[in-house]
Amino acid sequence: MAVLVVEDEEGIVSFLRRGLENAGYQVQVAHDGIDGLVMAVSPDVDLVILDLGLPGLPGEELLRRLRRRRPSVPVIVLTAKDAVGDRVANLDAGADDYMVKPFSVNELLARVRARLRGQGQERGDALSAGGVTLDLGSHTASVDGATLSLSAREFALLEVFIRHPGQVFSQPQLLDLVWGYDFDGASNVVEVYVSQLRRKIGAERIHTVRGVGYRLAGGDR
Repeated sequence: MAVLVVEDEEGIVSFLRRGLENAGYQVQVAHDGIDGLVMAVSPDVDLVILDLGLPGLPGEELLRRLRRRRPSVPVIVLTAKDAVGDRVANLDAGADDYMVKPFSVNELLARVRARLRGQGQERGDALSAGGVTLDLGSHTASVDGATLSLSAREFALLEVFIRHPGQVFSQPQLLDLVWGYDFDGASNVVEVYVSQLRRKIGAERIHTVRGVGYRLAGGDR
């Protein structure tokens, strides 16, 4: 599946590209509204992530023109505009979803999956590693067949680990992937949630690599 990111802030583009590519999507990027419209009308693009404050052509106008030419391509608006009126106006103009910055990449990925199911993605996609299984469709988890009770953030953190068993993630990387761009919360939040996950799935399944970060014990996805 190919996702087009239409966004002029390079830091957000890099953040989105990393998260989307780690999830297995092909990523195309346009930095202004004119290029974005040209690329979005291509049948090779399966979904568009659209910023509103774009140079060249505002995101709202891009959306209106795109809807006339490709009425069915899913569009997720990603913007700092959080007023109810802005949400209503863009949804009425044809956006399929609306997310406000700052945002969590895992929440965005969940919304991308939801919008792409109608394009042929299977419902209930499952990931597994080291005896832990996540059902992305039903948002449930189990370990060695026993159902787990996880918060949304615990589920998102475990999804990062289980997609990349054996890969070491630093605390800043996990903050980016799970808590979102420009997170400004407690400095020990990653340690707290890793500790909670260890209690639920078994301490031996999440290893600490001293001075580097954390990894899930190896296994096949």
